[in-house]
Amino acid sequence: MLLAALALAVSAGVWWWLNQPLRLNAPTVELSVEAGSTPRDVARAWAAAGVEAPAWMLYEWFRWSGQSRQIRAGSYELETGATPRDLLRMMVRGDERLATVKLIEGWTFKRFRAELAQAEGLKPLTQGMGEAELMAQLGAPGVPAEGQFFPDTYAYAKGSTDLAVLQRAHRALRKQLDAVWTQRAAGSMLASPQDALVLASIVEKETGRESDRPMISSVFHNRLRIRMPLQTDPTVIYGLGDAFDGNLRRIHLQTDTPFNTYTRPGLPPTPIAMPGKAALMAAVQPASSKALYFVARGDGSSVFSATLAEHNRAVNQYQRARKGP
Repeated sequence: MLLAALALAVSAGVWWWLNQPLRLNAPTVELSVEAGSTPRDVARAWAAAGVEAPAWMLYEWFRWSGQSRQIRAGSYELETGATPRDLLRMMVRGDERLATVKLIEGWTFKRFRAELAQAEGLKPLTQGMGEAELMAQLGAPGVPAEGQFFPDTYAYAKGSTDLAVLQRAHRALRKQLDAVWTQRAAGSMLASPQDALVLASIVEKETGRESDRPMISSVFHNRLRIRMPLQTDPTVIYGLGDAFDGNLRRIHLQTDTPFNTYTRPGLPPTPIAMPGKAALMAAVQPASSKALYFVARGDGSSVFSATLAEHNRAVNQYQRARKGP
């Protein structure tokens, strides 16, 4: 009877402990459970990270539960109020703490890499890679990196690599591009999905108001159709690279680079930024118009013209008048 009473008391104590909030040395305790960690390793790691409970007690709970072999690798965050049951349940379910990194429409690949380098808890596996090596790692050898990643918000577990995020963004871009390419308008001036991606990047950079995208695409389609230079400033700026100081001058328009669409006909050799879905769709489905020119009104929208005379009048009204004498 004494042994039975003792066993009952122990069981009651264990039950009580399993349902009591664990004491933490901070409001939250974070831990990355590495693949291959044993249950004993995990228990010790939680105790070292800030869970104020003996590691042997945590380990015995993991083992006694019968779920110790189901603990998943990952990045976890334990908050105040969590019990030993909650702790184990979190690891068995793989309820990881996720961070996010955002890729914005119109960013260059260089800007995206800078964002990845600053992302919380993301291992910089590609930090020393050049673009060619990186694209080879993504299974796209010889493909220029610019424009090859889809703008979106990507969630990841702490301890993930930047290469994993880049892989997801690249796959998303290919999926979006393949989808819009099948919806291209009849008579399109685009010869390939890559052409669509290049034009979409220009549309993305030229657009001040979302509703103008199909018309801006129409202007460039019309220019391509009559073999008129695209003459778009964002491509010139991209070609200048770090030499651009924020002030586009006439000399820049006259200085030849592979991306200067004033000095070279047709589309530039690569995208100049990362276009979003709306820009991709506008590139393959331009508005039906005869417009060859457009000028910004100053409120984000543009005025479109079919002739140079109309365009000059719009420039006088919206650009020169705003600048003053």
